[in-house]
Amino acid sequence: MSINLVQVSVDKLDEFTFRAFRAMGTSEEEARLCATALIQSELRCLPGQGQGVRRLPNYYERITKGWVNLGAPFEIIKETPALALVDAHNGLGSVVGQKSMKLAVNKAKNGAIGTVMVRHGSHYGSSAVHARVAVENDCIGIAMTNAGPEMAPWGGSTAVVGTNPWSIAAPTGGDFPVVLDIALTTSGKGMMRWLLRDGKKMPLDYALTPDGYETDDPAAGMNGALLGIGQHKGYGLSMMTDVITGVLTGGAFGLTPYSDPANQDASYTFIAIDIAWFMPVQEFKNRMDVFISEIKSSKLRPGFDEILIPGEVDHRREQESRRNGASLDAETLRELRVLADELKIDFLLDG
Repeated sequence: MSINLVQVSVDKLDEFTFRAFRAMGTSEEEARLCATALIQSELRCLPGQGQGVRRLPNYYERITKGWVNLGAPFEIIKETPALALVDAHNGLGSVVGQKSMKLAVNKAKNGAIGTVMVRHGSHYGSSAVHARVAVENDCIGIAMTNAGPEMAPWGGSTAVVGTNPWSIAAPTGGDFPVVLDIALTTSGKGMMRWLLRDGKKMPLDYALTPDGYETDDPAAGMNGALLGIGQHKGYGLSMMTDVITGVLTGGAFGLTPYSDPANQDASYTFIAIDIAWFMPVQEFKNRMDVFISEIKSSKLRPGFDEILIPGEVDHRREQESRRNGASLDAETLRELRVLADELKIDFLLDG
């Protein structure tokens, strides 16, 4: 079995996504920020990662049920020149995340580094979306969030910590920035669900069965706990990510985030580092290019054709999508068509 993908115009997909958010009742600013985040994720992420426009029906459900606050205040609880604590008031995570990184950038431009920590947020999508906001302003960006408990601690069989994804992005002198964008589990359930649909097995280091055994069956793994990257290392990174997002901010942590669908209560941390404080930006980019060249000069392992840097595959995927159209599976297209009918907007994605 194979999942068929259909190419659709990126411009039309962007316009449809924006119109959908507006029809859901968001402000123009909220619609633009959310559409930007979903389109960027759609073009850069694998379909099985569960990001991108396939999340539009989920947004619609949460908005219509009152599970997210449209127009929520971006409240700065307290701040210093370099640090701010923000209460998101259960607002749209994509909106709060991008605003928070912009605030971190502004602080970095005035004092070399800016950190913004957020409590009482909702799902903010791909961490790379927020880290790249810093890159667009000649900063290094770091973005992370906690999540609901899906990962077993090393040696355990039940989920007690989240995938807790984060991204680190830095500009280069080349065509694209270096962007590390990872969850702290080997895989997420979105990819497992995709493999299940495609009739394929998964690697044994993805997840456990409910009784704690490794499995290559996505169906069994969906009912169990995920495994961390690098065994005990991913678990340790996940726990400490929760410390500097949920525990420190006074937000939810551990077992609590996402336990209530009406109040996901996610916490985020954003850091921007102003490159110009250290050296001219172009000098930094030149140094990055030298570093990248050194990395790519490594002798190849058997079975490998080239050495890639973080974000390179994502960049290629995005460029191909912009040339040939974004790849959507038939199920996602059907769901978006139904959504268009419910919102009474033009579908735009035929042909």
